[in-house]
Amino acid sequence: MKILAMADVESKYFWDYFEKSKLEGIDLIISCGDLNPNYLSFLATFTSAPVLYVHGNHDTKYAETPPEGCICIEDRIYVHQGVRILGLGGSMRYSKGDHQYTEGEMKRRVRKLWPSLCMKKGIDILVTHAPAYGINDGEDLPHQGYKVFDTLMQKYRPRFFIHGHVHFSYGRKHKRYQKYQETHIINAYRHCIFEYEDEQPEAHMI
Repeated sequence: MKILAMADVESKYFWDYFEKSKLEGIDLIISCGDLNPNYLSFLATFTSAPVLYVHGNHDTKYAETPPEGCICIEDRIYVHQGVRILGLGGSMRYSKGDHQYTEGEMKRRVRKLWPSLCMKKGIDILVTHAPAYGINDGEDLPHQGYKVFDTLMQKYRPRFFIHGHVHFSYGRKHKRYQKYQETHIINAYRHCIFEYEDEQPEAHMI
């Protein structure tokens, strides 16, 4: 399964210089948040692949203008071609804005998903906006990751954890790819393409 993941900044490659052929062979599109809803609607128009999304901390437009033809996977497990995908958007709470959660609030969101996690017998892809704590996150509160995401990886061992929120321009420490135990971690900033079945995604990512 070929997956196009994206977050935070609309890619000129797919919007300003769009060609329908660029989406050929893509089986699934995943947005990790903070993208213009019209951008996602635009992509959904030119592909038969599902376009899944979670909210970023700046996605205030989505309430009035949700991405058309796209699927919100917040607080649910979506199954595509047998792959179980869990979505948990938002960032650490640092203001009164929408889609911000304390560590405790995020833990409560996860706790409510336990029946679904048991029924589905785990997950294959964890999709979030914020990173996990201590893994490609920032030292400042707005960009600090969640410890509960580490717990999810330790307990369910998803094949992939895809997040956004941490821009590469923030510093050299932020990487496109890392691995935590058995989980491949991908920062979807702007966009990247990888194969779900690839044993070495970091070597073949586009």
